[in-house]
Amino acid sequence: MLLHVNFAFGVLLAVLLGLAAAVVSIARLAPARDTLFAGARATVQLVAVSLLIGWVVRALPLLLCFLLLMYAVAVRTAGRRVVPAPGRSWPWTALPIAAGVLPVLAALLLTGVLPPRGIALVPIAGILIGGALTATVLAGRRALDELATRHGEVEAALALGLADRDARMEVARPAAADALLPGMDQTRTVGLVTLPGAFVGMLLGGASPLHAGAVQLFVLVALLLVQAVATAVTLELVARGRLRRHDGAR
Repeated sequence: MLLHVNFAFGVLLAVLLGLAAAVVSIARLAPARDTLFAGARATVQLVAVSLLIGWVVRALPLLLCFLLLMYAVAVRTAGRRVVPAPGRSWPWTALPIAAGVLPVLAALLLTGVLPPRGIALVPIAGILIGGALTATVLAGRRALDELATRHGEVEAALALGLADRDARMEVARPAAADALLPGMDQTRTVGLVTLPGAFVGMLLGGASPLHAGAVQLFVLVALLLVQAVATAVTLELVARGRLRRHDGAR
């Protein structure tokens, strides 16, 4: 067992969360309550998911519903991060997440690399959806921020005869590309800086180090594809004005 889950574990967890909230508050990075709420919410959600997974993996309909729930939460989370209220274009974030995740999951299942069992499908789907969520949020926020900051350059490009989509693309593309950096850095430094969760989990489950390394490598490469697709689709949506922060604005 990697950690002993006992009374000391709970106390230490509460202390670490309190310290994180204190640092965030003292440095004026965000309200302390946001950090405390995030920790409390994570606790409730993980307890619920831990109880649910053992139940849903037994029946295909329940498994599909659980996967759809994961996807819906990811879409709503991405939408709220990229397009804050009162924007109504947030449902478009469903497209980059699906475009990145579905082809990879389909390839895994059709080739037999991933067995169609809930105990294997849920964690892999969760990793891929999480990667697509991160890429969509980073690409969308960075692209929209850049367009807001450099709107004069977009207007100048339009004056020179470029189409709306092309003018926005020239400004937003370099910023949106930053969404790929976390995944690339994780892949480049794996085994040297960190040992990712899939690798550690396989080892704790009794797999050989070579097998665990092969699974982790596959996860990292799959994430590179998922995040690349999600970033490209998000950038296209921003450039075409589908994802925007002020409804009705050009």
